[in-house]
Amino acid sequence: MTARRAMLGVLLLLLVTCGCGSTTRAVPEPKPSVPGDWHLEFHDDFDGSRLDRKRWTTCYDWNDDGCTIGSSGELEWYQPGQVSVDGGKLTLAAERRTVRGSDGQVHPWVSGMISTGRDDWYAEPRETFTYGYFEAAIRIPAQSGMAPAFWLIPASRFTPPEIDIMEFLGAPDELTMYVHWRNAEGDERKQRGAFAAPGFPDNYHVFALLWEKDRLVWYVDGVERFRVTAPERIPHVPMEVILNLAVGLLKPPPPSTDSARMLVDWVRVWQR
Repeated sequence: MTARRAMLGVLLLLLVTCGCGSTTRAVPEPKPSVPGDWHLEFHDDFDGSRLDRKRWTTCYDWNDDGCTIGSSGELEWYQPGQVSVDGGKLTLAAERRTVRGSDGQVHPWVSGMISTGRDDWYAEPRETFTYGYFEAAIRIPAQSGMAPAFWLIPASRFTPPEIDIMEFLGAPDELTMYVHWRNAEGDERKQRGAFAAPGFPDNYHVFALLWEKDRLVWYVDGVERFRVTAPERIPHVPMEVILNLAVGLLKPPPPSTDSARMLVDWVRVWQR
């Protein structure tokens, strides 16, 4: 009996030290880098082997067997096959491949995007958010001519307003942050913030936005980089979350570039 008790004691000790039994401590839930009473409203760690289609669609609200933004001079046609999930990360893949889109135009690149919006113009969006703390761990591509972005557009399907949490416009060494709005006369306006630093493509970085009724604050790896407080510039409407890899926004990739990858480790939306 004494030997059995001793053996049970050893087993219990092993369970505690290895974390294999019921005494395992729960991993603390991550929190935003800004103080407050936050709850996690939406998240995706991209576990598994495929995109969670309950959370994400692979086009804008105007999806019609693919999509793009025709007014901005972008070169890509977004397709579901350019979006993949594997090894705990999301990959948005841009490739130099000519396709004819349902818009009747020939596009020299295909690429990937995800959105919490609709599958088509008349459907309901998957998720929308009004205010909160939005963050994503992203590794941008090193190639020039690419425009990786993490941003918000209205659930109404019409912009502005628009909030660009993270955008690299053709070069991987300068982050741009924008808010778009209409003034009292109905004219479109925008305010830009910028943060230049080498090495963005070398690692994942956490890009975040605090959106409250009286302010917009942008963060990179927990450090504030841009702030807007003018009341007319702050949106107060439900927004959809988008992550995309555009091509040729402001300048095209060089002829030697045939592909690029934007990697996303996780996405989180916190609300009070």
